[in-house]
Amino acid sequence: MFAIKRALKLNKSEATLMAKHAGFRRVVYNIALSFRKSLYDDSTIKISDSKFIGIFKKYLTNTLKKLPEFSWMQEMSSRVYQNALIDLQTAFKRYRSGLAKHPVFAKRSKGQSFTVDDSNGKMLVASGNVIKIPTLGTFKLHEPLEQSYISQTFNLTKEGNRWYVSFCVDAERLPVQHTQESVGIDLGIKSFATLSNTQVFDAPKPLKQAKTKLLKLQRKASKQVKRSQNQRKTYDKIRNLHNRIACIRKDFLHKLTTFLAKTFKLIKIEDLNVKGMMSNHKLAGAIADLGFYEFRRQLEYKCLMYGSKLELVNQWFPSSKTCSNCGHKQDMPLSVRTYECGNCGMVMDRDLNAAFNILNYKPLA
Repeated sequence: MFAIKRALKLNKSEATLMAKHAGFRRVVYNIALSFRKSLYDDSTIKISDSKFIGIFKKYLTNTLKKLPEFSWMQEMSSRVYQNALIDLQTAFKRYRSGLAKHPVFAKRSKGQSFTVDDSNGKMLVASGNVIKIPTLGTFKLHEPLEQSYISQTFNLTKEGNRWYVSFCVDAERLPVQHTQESVGIDLGIKSFATLSNTQVFDAPKPLKQAKTKLLKLQRKASKQVKRSQNQRKTYDKIRNLHNRIACIRKDFLHKLTTFLAKTFKLIKIEDLNVKGMMSNHKLAGAIADLGFYEFRRQLEYKCLMYGSKLELVNQWFPSSKTCSNCGHKQDMPLSVRTYECGNCGMVMDRDLNAAFNILNYKPLA
């Protein structure tokens, strides 16, 4: 199973329709959560979460929608509130099992999203530049679907100033023919990834590039009247900038991890303690901007997807301090970018030497 995600090409009326449904989902979720919390105060009422959801559905349909102040709900897709209540039930289930905190009220500032599905079962999602979304209509896509898919549930989310649709496909990707056997990868700040076959990948640093503009916008928002229209516009610009930063980072990581998983049968990387690395305040910003953890997460599932194998090298293995030619170990401060072996005299780029060591690493029995 894998997911397909595409950006929607919406006009103003279509974008308004999406925003209304996101607001509908938020209102239903919050009212249901408020009612559920109010039952805590009455010790005489004991009801399971699933039974409460069933009762609330009937109340919403038969009573709430008929009130004048909530009459607008009748214009919205019923699949939105159905899925909102499923989300609430799932949130309570995770809370009861100790996997998450108690559900909190949904806020517009935390993001806009909602879910719809086809109540008749799975449907055909045709290839091309348009997509038919159950109960909402047909919309244009920025990037076409190369082939047709079968799916039932569709998630709509707003990221920055753009709406996206995503859906799951219950299928497996076709196996690929890997062109190379194995590779060792050294991750770093100067060069994001140095491969043992001498390839080097430099990552864009979107946060560093956008930091000045981001600081100016945040300073501007702090001086504006709280919750005013101007402040909301500034916060929209900040959200758009954050989304652009995230998109640049994701684009680089997805392209690199897909290339690696499709090219090499065996991939070796260091089992980095990213949380520990972030404790170094001098490097924390650069590490966060690069996305080491996301790189590993994507590589793990893409190796399974494309039939390659990922091996993690012990984080305490001194890959940068060890000579890849003779095995001699010596101190290597971060400022020293070339490895000059004091034993055999080998001279090599520090990161390339580490990549060779990672490739040749064999765990102790």
